[in-house]
Amino acid sequence: MNDFNAEGSSENEWEEPAELTWNEFDWEHYLREQDAAISRYLSFYDTLKGHAERIDETAHLMGWDEGDWSSEGEPVDTALSEEVTAAPDEAVDYDQLEPYTLHKNPVFIATKAIYLGLKRSWETLAVDPTSVPQPLALAFQSALHRGEEQAGLAIQALDLGDYAMAISLFKRGLRELNASMALVDDATIERCAALKTFREDAWPRLFDLREIWLRIISECRDELARHIDEEN
Repeated sequence: MNDFNAEGSSENEWEEPAELTWNEFDWEHYLREQDAAISRYLSFYDTLKGHAERIDETAHLMGWDEGDWSSEGEPVDTALSEEVTAAPDEAVDYDQLEPYTLHKNPVFIATKAIYLGLKRSWETLAVDPTSVPQPLALAFQSALHRGEEQAGLAIQALDLGDYAMAISLFKRGLRELNASMALVDDATIERCAALKTFREDAWPRLFDLREIWLRIISECRDELARHIDEEN
């Protein structure tokens, strides 16, 4: 799927789940690694601001175009915000045992990272009621939340191999993207001049989310068509 593998997992990643016995410290370490991957994506993405192919270039910097994305092929991100320590007898070799979860899916990482940039920017601006009317601040934040939620559910459907459901959920996410854009239209900008700079930065991000999701929708439809052809 170009730089994104819709399924995001290998066929045998859960073949022997009993061998992976992690405690809460192990999972916290793992989750912080995935948080760091989102931050790393956003850092690359922001550096490429204005680049015509920033989606693909960011994917390249993340290493996603170097073979199929799977639990066995993921580059390790060790840039953790804090160290997590466990007792000596609970030490885990993460490189050997690290599993695949939704958090490793490239579409999940890209979506979370771009939304994170949008929310940070909006919260910085909207916290001042003299810059943004509070009803608008709440409405826009809610639209961002709903779009991210629908995308997250769609990516879960991808990982489960339910491509038809993934398409439906991504389409719901696209509707929320449109709703976000409609809330900060030209008429609103005329009334709230402080929103102009925000919109100039936010619009490319919203369109990039749309582009990523449309790519995945297209791939899902191709996969569904292939299954139908095989059945026939």
